[in-house]
Amino acid sequence: MAIAVASSWFNALAATGTPRYTVSSQRLFSSPQISATRLIIPKAASKSQNPKKRTPKEHARKSSPEKEANVQKLSRRSRDERQYSNADDYNDNKNAEQPQSTAFKSFGTQRKNAKGFMGNLKDQQVDTAKIQDASFLNAVVKVYCTHTAPDYSLPWQKQRQYTSTGSAFMIGDGKLLTNAHCVEHNTQVKVKRRGDDTKYVAKVLAKGMECDIALLSVENEKFWEGAEPLQFGHLPRLQDPVTVVGYPLGGDTISVTKGVVSRIEVTSYAHGSAELLGIQIDAAINPGNSGGPAFNDQGECIGVAFQVYRSDDVENIGYVIPTTVVSHFLDDYERNGKYTGFPSLGILLQKLENPALRACLKVPSNEGVLVRRVEPTSGASNVLKEGDVIVSFDGVEVGSEGTVPFRSTERIAFRYLISQKFTGDLAELGIIRSGAFMKVNTAMKPRVHLVPYHIEGGQPSYLIVAGLVFTPLSEPLIDEECEDSIGLKLLTKARYSMARFKGEQIVILSQVLANEVNIGYEGMSNEQVLKFNGTRIKNIHHLANLVDSCKDKYLIFEFEDNYLAVLEREASSAASPCILKDYGIPSERSSDLLEPYVDPVGENQVLEHHDLGDSPVTNSDFGFDGLQWA
Repeated sequence: MAIAVASSWFNALAATGTPRYTVSSQRLFSSPQISATRLIIPKAASKSQNPKKRTPKEHARKSSPEKEANVQKLSRRSRDERQYSNADDYNDNKNAEQPQSTAFKSFGTQRKNAKGFMGNLKDQQVDTAKIQDASFLNAVVKVYCTHTAPDYSLPWQKQRQYTSTGSAFMIGDGKLLTNAHCVEHNTQVKVKRRGDDTKYVAKVLAKGMECDIALLSVENEKFWEGAEPLQFGHLPRLQDPVTVVGYPLGGDTISVTKGVVSRIEVTSYAHGSAELLGIQIDAAINPGNSGGPAFNDQGECIGVAFQVYRSDDVENIGYVIPTTVVSHFLDDYERNGKYTGFPSLGILLQKLENPALRACLKVPSNEGVLVRRVEPTSGASNVLKEGDVIVSFDGVEVGSEGTVPFRSTERIAFRYLISQKFTGDLAELGIIRSGAFMKVNTAMKPRVHLVPYHIEGGQPSYLIVAGLVFTPLSEPLIDEECEDSIGLKLLTKARYSMARFKGEQIVILSQVLANEVNIGYEGMSNEQVLKFNGTRIKNIHHLANLVDSCKDKYLIFEFEDNYLAVLEREASSAASPCILKDYGIPSERSSDLLEPYVDPVGENQVLEHHDLGDSPVTNSDFGFDGLQWA
């Protein structure tokens, strides 16, 4: 189960209309976070290791201890935000990068070279004599996936193929449900039913990376003979019994573990970039359990196993994606024919627990959260202002500590309300502005990430100009490169800058393929390019368009700190084919850059340069330090 966390941006789960997949649900409101942790988006736990490729940047300069310490603080969603990870994270390279004393693992896929779980499984597996013939067990299948991930440092090629296994279950209408990380970067997916020796090819219909859910289909009718899909049940209560079923490490047959529900709250999903409702259980979840169902005592599915918390101080803390989040994913797919994502308000908030702060803002009662910043790409950018106090969301009062009523006697993080919405929905906000109460409506949109957590289409964009390799900065690239190679300033931008418009990218010079035409620049790597021939760059497609239309004698690239790289245009054009041939590169650009360029904001719009301190967007912004992205 891969987990993922990324911002404290909230996401959705309310279904409208009649979904094709039946969920027996109960009302979650009576009247209607985890602190940011070190998160890792691990590679799928595999049978064949996927060795890390290195680029000419492999021998990057060493940093001073002080700089290294600063870089570690800024590492992907900050190192302290990475306590979640998935079962696949049993990779020696990854383990070397993260301390295991406090790490969330979402145990999704198993691999044969993983060690140390046999004894645990014997201790944790329950006596299945009473349920081994239960029909719902036959709906759980084993997933075999072959992955071929992109090489982000060498974006024109793929990494070495590897395989993994996980779990899935039948939900009716010829479809299966599993975790998104179980089938990420898939080139082939096969499934096998309990007691069968035949593997059937499955097709991935939709992947929700932020909620770590994927929808599969199997066209072969033999696979479905005698199949009984699972029924979704209610959101459980505390201390309700729960049974986790799947195909974890330790054998080829189905495994069953039992426990109870120990907590229900908004939880960081380490594989995605969202914080959604999660069910914490004490039933054992191990590599290979990812995508397997969790059942209540009535044999109803109450969620999907996807991650665990690993720490020297705790044990048996696993997490399940509840059916409310699953139903939101399925309804989204039914509405749009694809997964469109969970929406966000796009605002940075602060708690109002201090009475002097409330009095200064003219808030008459102990309620509300302060709007500290509004993201330019959000639906609320033209509705909310800095200094507004949000006191209600769709009629539900928001407490000063940032929580709202949940079920009969509980409270839950305000982001939970946002996660019930769908993209395009309207939300009514009750706000206090300069002491006056008013109601405003805002459209819900998915958050636009300046530095994306997942690459759409599966392959990164790139442009090669006379050996200079340009590519957009992304979280997978940051993970693949060593942090010192990326540099403190670029990491700071990745963590503390936000997109000013949809389609904006941080374009970097990844490396220079040495040649006579680019002599003197071969040592450059991971530098942000800001301008080309005096024009500020909006994204890599914009850069490609500028280069293609250039008629000047020189190609002038301006980088951070006023660093210049100047190439003679005609000499560059003549040298490019030879460089591609020498380095075995099939094309000077990715296929997406062959499409006509469409300007995202208009040619005449002047864009200001990013201010690094302008808008902090770390995931630790809510919870115990009083800040939150909604």
